[in-house]
Amino acid sequence: MKPPPKVPNAERRSREHLTPPEIDRLIAAAQRQGRHGHRDATMILLAYRHGLRVSELVDLRREQVDLRQGLLHVRRCKNGLASTHSLRGPELRALRKVLRDDPETAYVFISERGAPMTAATFRKLIARAGDAAKLGMPIHPHMLRHSTGFKLANDGQDTRAIQHYLGHKNIQYTVLYTQLAPDRFNDFWTD
Repeated sequence: MKPPPKVPNAERRSREHLTPPEIDRLIAAAQRQGRHGHRDATMILLAYRHGLRVSELVDLRREQVDLRQGLLHVRRCKNGLASTHSLRGPELRALRKVLRDDPETAYVFISERGAPMTAATFRKLIARAGDAAKLGMPIHPHMLRHSTGFKLANDGQDTRAIQHYLGHKNIQYTVLYTQLAPDRFNDFWTD
């Protein structure tokens, strides 16, 4: 028996990123769901703020997090460029609680059984949070990474800086975010 044909993303949703208010709604929805709402909300916050792929998020180890200096050492997949990102107040507070709750593990995000969180579990978690947030479209983890790129581009960050922040070896992957920035044409006509 053949599986049903895959529905193209463009037919399932009108865009592949979320706005900052939608991210806030997604985090709030995750916080309210289940016994591990804080962990789940923290995962979404970190994936969004640092443009993490799902595999980079679930593979995050304690030694990559420096709470004293407020740094996150990001190891990129897909031959991406590793980098060090600053952690801000909301992330630091959230991570302190997550790490305090499970002090004996090597990984930052773990399951109830003490094993590292799996990519499949995070995909399910984000889909449930998206439904609960009533965003009007199906949500998947890579949308958080795209949301990072669009947010940084809309804030006027330099394309090269965004490239390195997201770990892209080739700037062509980063240019997508600046091409679709809604304010890109604001200064074309000034009358």
